[in-house]
Amino acid sequence: MEENRLKETIDAAVKVLKSGGIILYPTDTVWGIGCDASDAAAVARIYEIKKRSDSKSLVLLASDMDMICRYVRQMPEMAVSLIEVNDRPMTIVYPDAVVAPGYGLAPNCVAEDGSVGIRIPLSDYCRRMTARLGKPLVSTSANISGEPTPKSFDDISPAIKDAVDYIVCPELEKESTGFSSSVIKVGLDGEIRIIRP
Repeated sequence: MEENRLKETIDAAVKVLKSGGIILYPTDTVWGIGCDASDAAAVARIYEIKKRSDSKSLVLLASDMDMICRYVRQMPEMAVSLIEVNDRPMTIVYPDAVVAPGYGLAPNCVAEDGSVGIRIPLSDYCRRMTARLGKPLVSTSANISGEPTPKSFDDISPAIKDAVDYIVCPELEKESTGFSSSVIKVGLDGEIRIIRP
């Protein structure tokens, strides 16, 4: 995509996100539904769109390590090592999310045990969009809970498309793998548990 058009697309998406809206966008893995991860009302709306229980936490995207460090209380050394050697989409579940009005994550996007899954996307436009937002971006698959995960824009249910406030240019799905990321839980002691290979 031409740089000016990409910038316009990112600007439009970020404007919607900053106003509390919901976007439909291709991630580095599959199509996702997203919102500002610090906006509890927007997060609640995503659960409604997906018809999903809010007892299940959501994956977030961050632009870089600095952003992750602002939203987790302690960064396990093992997580840093995993990110440095990673060459495929990988979500790391961190043990202690920062949940606070005004500067932390919305409580409804964090697991009951206080952990949170965050990924630095391999997609350049996703990193740029998250950096422009200045906060983590919710990234949950663009499907009704229990239905298959859509690998392309054409696979997404019309109900999902109609429920969001902005759809990012489908042309950008070429940066998606079409497969979910691996998920690895990392403890402060360095213990690793593979949740999804």
